[in-house]
Amino acid sequence: MFIHSCSSCEKRQLIFPSQIEGVAGSDSTLSFSFTCWCGAPQTHLTGRADVPEVAVAG
Repeated sequence: MFIHSCSSCEKRQLIFPSQIEGVAGSDSTLSFSFTCWCGAPQTHLTGRADVPEVAVAG
């Protein structure tokens, strides 16, 4: 679950896994599509910033 600010009703609400309708991903991000509590279709993008790999001495 995660917190999302709706672009339609402008409320910040908790989104549960049961609300997720679709997931798309790439190497560094995930995009969740769902319907807000107000009924508006929404998308939430999550991921990490591109961070260069660091060699670790073994």
